[in-house]
Amino acid sequence: MLKINPKIFKSYDIRGIYGQDFDNDLASKLGMAFVSLRRQDGDCDKNKPLTIAVSSDMRISSPALKTCLIRGLTEAGANVVDLGLQATPTLYFAVGKYEYDGGIMISASHNPKDWNGFKLVRKMGIPVSGETGISYLKDKIIENHFFPVPKDEIGKSQENPSVLSDSIRYALSVAPSDNIGDLKIVIDTANGMSIVYLKELIKKISINPITLNFTLNGNFPAHEADPLKTENLDQLKKAIFDNRADLGIATDGDGDRIFFVDNNGEVVDPAILRGLLAKLFLKDNPGAKIGYDVRPGKITVDIIKENGGIPVMTKVGHSLIKEQMIKEDIYFAGESSGHFYFNGKYGCFEYPEITILKFITAISKSGKKVSEFLKPYKKYYNSGEINKEVKNKEEVFSRIKEKYSDGEITELDGVSVEYENYWFNVRASNTEAKMRLNLEGISPEIVEEKKNEIISLIY
Repeated sequence: MLKINPKIFKSYDIRGIYGQDFDNDLASKLGMAFVSLRRQDGDCDKNKPLTIAVSSDMRISSPALKTCLIRGLTEAGANVVDLGLQATPTLYFAVGKYEYDGGIMISASHNPKDWNGFKLVRKMGIPVSGETGISYLKDKIIENHFFPVPKDEIGKSQENPSVLSDSIRYALSVAPSDNIGDLKIVIDTANGMSIVYLKELIKKISINPITLNFTLNGNFPAHEADPLKTENLDQLKKAIFDNRADLGIATDGDGDRIFFVDNNGEVVDPAILRGLLAKLFLKDNPGAKIGYDVRPGKITVDIIKENGGIPVMTKVGHSLIKEQMIKEDIYFAGESSGHFYFNGKYGCFEYPEITILKFITAISKSGKKVSEFLKPYKKYYNSGEINKEVKNKEEVFSRIKEKYSDGEITELDGVSVEYENYWFNVRASNTEAKMRLNLEGISPEIVEEKKNEIISLIY
């Protein structure tokens, strides 16, 4: 039994190095603690056992963790629906669609192969974040005072073989594929979990797919399953050129983040993609609220306003964004890190199948190459994310607010400042002594000048 590293309990999930920060014992305790949390929440039928959905990714440690997690859940009296190997969004869908009392995904998302972890949700896929349950789970697990139910009350485990087909069917009902032409699309899943839903989606639409790393493999033999790192897109870009493809798609390890690469091998700016998707979702729901995170991406706001939507700024982080979307009735939101959220019939969560369908339908209908289609939206210039170590985060925020006191300041997540010709956000890392700067402006010269100016204040 390995001593648990308390640092694995994070703001959005539980995650660390398997065999170093935790072992299988954590999974059993987490199962029992999660049942306790859900009972304490008070929104479940007290006269029935809880029903919890469980799924896992393809990491080498996932099968053993899942076995122990299910044991902990059932010994605490919950029934388990084992969804098998699925992407994280498919688990979320299942929890909402079949009205389960919660769900746990075993995955470390885009982290390297030695990592693993858990994403947790309540009914309708409502996330369990640091402030809304992960701290409680941490305390319960470290206290280690668990009392299994009597043998006759131990829960049972069963499977649900229809979840994937139901999920794809729902995606197609939200984003019909009738207008998709015969696009040549290169898809690199990095041997991750999006393979599962993409195989089914490809069968339903008339694209010409070229697949890379399309076998589940927890060792990630080709490259890391993190599309944010440019080196992990090299294989995809080469395949786009070699095959003269129209578009490339890259996904992360658990299949909840998605990036597109155009016919010239350039990554589609998530801010532009978010804005274009907002335009499409606003056709379905005119006048809706559309979310965008605090990291600069002004083109998103421009497109939302041009199409009659209501732009709403959100914090960074999937659980925080979903919580805000539910609270404020935000219909669609996009995050700069490649998460795109749909607040639909079965809950509010990432739905990459709908994102793919919406975007490639728009490309097909335009009759243009992807690079030509995107060109009018490339109006602003971005610094990219710049990280700097600091000694005192609050002092940094104070210096920035004082220096830019004549700008429009927002403190939703860190400090955001807006001027007519440039705008930026500085926020603190949740886990490190670092500050993160993202800046955007109307010219490369302004971006470079203001970037250096702001960096001089971050120390």
